[in-house]
Amino acid sequence: MFMNLPSPFVKNIINSFGDHGRRYLQELPELILIATRRWDLILGEAFPLSYNYVCAVTRDDGTSAVLKIGVPNPELIGEINALKINKGKGACRLLESASDMGMLLLECLQPGKMLSTLTDDDHATEIAAKVMKAIHRPPPEANGFISLRGWFDELKNLRPRFEGGTGPFPDITVEIVEEMVQELFAENRPYVLLHGDFHHFNILSSERGWLVIDPKGVIGPAEFEAGPLLLNPWGEMPNEKEAIQRTRRRISILAEQLGFDQQRLLKWAICFSFLSAWWDTTEDGSGGEYSSAWTEILLKIKR
Repeated sequence: MFMNLPSPFVKNIINSFGDHGRRYLQELPELILIATRRWDLILGEAFPLSYNYVCAVTRDDGTSAVLKIGVPNPELIGEINALKINKGKGACRLLESASDMGMLLLECLQPGKMLSTLTDDDHATEIAAKVMKAIHRPPPEANGFISLRGWFDELKNLRPRFEGGTGPFPDITVEIVEEMVQELFAENRPYVLLHGDFHHFNILSSERGWLVIDPKGVIGPAEFEAGPLLLNPWGEMPNEKEAIQRTRRRISILAEQLGFDQQRLLKWAICFSFLSAWWDTTEDGSGGEYSSAWTEILLKIKR
């Protein structure tokens, strides 16, 4: 099978996974063939590709589904395990999986409209709150899920990378985030199974209501989940006044719907936006400008 893969997809895979990514790209045609034979699938059109190969398929009974094949890694394995635990409650259903080969067969959500398409932001935030409540549950005692603390421990590499400095990030911002991360984890709040990347593009409409796709499977405090939501829809940076007003309103709705403390939600959002900026800096060499801008806006709200 010849595959003409988009160059940004190829770049993402190689930058993120190195030699494992190169091997995945070479083996992808064979992996697709294995999946079609194993689960009796007829391939349809591929979706826009970012870090996984995803395409529409038809099963042998004529029903539609989605085939997803990625490089086996903690996030992809976490997605499989999280979907198994959710069993379709608040999330798309996992129909089949082969974790050793990074293959998932997923429920096809129809009409599949993203939450980002709604123009009433208050209504969209209320929907997000209900979905968040549906997917959160106590983590299983024995699990191989990603640790949220592990994600934030990556920030310990920031100062060594910049020889004791803070690189493209303001000194005061780094100091505030470092203190805030330590404070939030010291609270010893109950942990839940988080989505880990909960935002408007990962919440889709379906015949069963609004559901999440692409969970990372992360264990941590529930309030963290609001961080990605508050920064999204990604790439649509409003002016500062609008961003502050929108964020305050969203935090108010989430606190009311879920019983969260508003200040704790804001602190987690600040820490997440900075972590996101750090990831951008380490993954593609950028300065994480979008996430950094949000960090400064959120800090202004806190002040």
